Amino acid sequence: MVRGKTQMRRIENATSRQVTFSKRRNGLLKKGFELSVLCDAEVALIIFSPRGKLYEFASSSMQETIERYRSQVKDVQTDISSVEDVQHLKHETAIMAKKVELLEVAKRRLLGEGLGATTIDELVRIEQQLERGVRLVRARKMQVYQEQIEQLQAKEKLLADENAILTEKCQAVQVTEERQADFRVLENGENSDVETELFIGPPETRMKQRPK
Repeated sequence: MVRGKTQMRRIENATSRQVTFSKRRNGLLKKGFELSVLCDAEVALIIFSPRGKLYEFASSSMQETIERYRSQVKDVQTDISSVEDVQHLKHETAIMAKKVELLEVAKRRLLGEGLGATTIDELVRIEQQLERGVRLVRARKMQVYQEQIEQLQAKEKLLADENAILTEKCQAVQVTEERQADFRVLENGENSDVETELFIGPPETRMKQRPK
C-alpha cells in the first residue's frame, strides 16, 4: 500500500496532532544526535510543545552553544551593518559629487563660460541671477557705507565732547592764573603804600621824628 503525500498544513484533530508531534519530535531529536556523532557537529535543539512543554538536545553544553550562536549572530549583524554603512556612504558620496558638478557648471555659466549649449530659457535665467546678484551687492555696499558714516559721526561726536571738556579745563586754569596774578598785584600794592608812609618827608623831618 502506497502512503499518500502529507499536506503541509495544521492537523485539525487534536489526537492526531499530538501523535504526529510526538513521532516527529523523537525523529528530529534522533537526527540531531546522529548528525552530532557522524559529522562531529555541535548540535542544539529546542522544542516547545503546543502546551508549552520544553524538549531539548545538545551535543555538548546547551548554554555554551547558545552563547556561541549569539556571538555568531552579533558578528553577522555587525558585518551586515558595516556593509550597509559603506553602501550608504558610497551613495551619499555619489550624490554630493553630482551636486558639486552642477554647482561648478552653474558657476562657470555665471562667469560667462560654457554657454555654447545653453538654451534661451537658461540664458534668461542666468541673466536674472546676475541682475539679482548685482542688486544684492549694491545693497550690501550701501549698507557698509552707511555703517562707516555712522562710525565716523560717532567718532566726531566723541572728539567734540573731548574738545569741549579740554576747553573748559583750559578756561578754568586761565581763570585761576588770572586770579593769582591779581592777588599778587594787590599784595605788591599794599607793600608799596607801607614803605611810602615810612619815608615821606624831607630828611630833616625824619631826623626830628627819630627817638632820642
